Amino acid sequence: MPINYIQETIKLAKLGGKTSPNPMVGAIIVKNGKIIGKGYHKGKGTPHAEVVAIKNAKSDVKGAILYVNLEPCCHWGTTPPCTKAIIKAGIKEVHTSIIDPAKWVNGKGVKELKKAGIKVVIGEYKKEAEKLNETYLKYMRTGLPFIIMKAAITLDGKIAGSTKTKEWISNPQTRVFVHQLRANVDAILVGSNTINYDNSELTVRLVKGKSPKKIILSSNLSIPTDAKILGDNCIIATTNKNKSIPGAEIWRFPGGKVDLLSLLQKSAKNNIQSILIEGGKEVFTQAISSKIVDKVYFIIAPKLIGMGVSVIGDLGIKKIKDSIHLKSVRFKIFDDNVVLESYI
Repeated sequence: MPINYIQETIKLAKLGGKTSPNPMVGAIIVKNGKIIGKGYHKGKGTPHAEVVAIKNAKSDVKGAILYVNLEPCCHWGTTPPCTKAIIKAGIKEVHTSIIDPAKWVNGKGVKELKKAGIKVVIGEYKKEAEKLNETYLKYMRTGLPFIIMKAAITLDGKIAGSTKTKEWISNPQTRVFVHQLRANVDAILVGSNTINYDNSELTVRLVKGKSPKKIILSSNLSIPTDAKILGDNCIIATTNKNKSIPGAEIWRFPGGKVDLLSLLQKSAKNNIQSILIEGGKEVFTQAISSKIVDKVYFIIAPKLIGMGVSVIGDLGIKKIKDSIHLKSVRFKIFDDNVVLESYI
């Protein structure tokens, strides 16, 4: 079966892990039907995939074809423009899945390559390429972070018992899965009740990776000063005008309750491209009501508790026909837990 080179670039791009604020990019160079060079981007400040592939080439790339999952950049940032390297190397043809929507690229890279006489093919495996960089693409297109909501629930839709004590609903395997989700985002968002009841750390201690920033919603700054979450990369979003808490950066907002859209706008200005909302009920309800959620993960455990804390409160929906529909639903099985992944 012939190799699909664009698919291979997507696989390569994933090797870079979390490259935020940059996109995940892989590149392959093919000459005379054989792969002669491969590369992927490892993160901000490191060479881009196209340049790495050219450098790693086992033979002269002049007259070769370059495959890459995102439009080559044409601007000077922390690294030189890829288009210049491609043109200088004598590559004759470039296949790219999608146009980079960043205002400093957005078709300019393709235009520069074509002007240099290089044939450009756009759109192969577009859907897969967009999913790979869904957080980056939303951030560049809208100026807002990509929002993921994650909740572990019983079969009857509860996230906690009526006593609100810290107890695991999910199993150990899905907890590892959640830590991987955390490792892939820039920040985690929770309400103050989650901290007050669970004293959560919100780290990635079960997997390799860097723990994301932690944002706590607390209108009155009711966070214990000995909370485990306090320390490096801890942010508290509040409407309290004066109070501060050691170990946290304070973001102050007007009004009696923090407006989530305003919080997302400030997050974006601080280079936060993706946020994982982990609870609790009030934050989930506010996020869904505000229509800011892009993607959801529901971890469903085979448990029934009857009375308890529901995952989502009143959304003002009275009829089934008016319910919020999830799309592109996928399932993962972890022993006796089911993870539902979907988009809103």
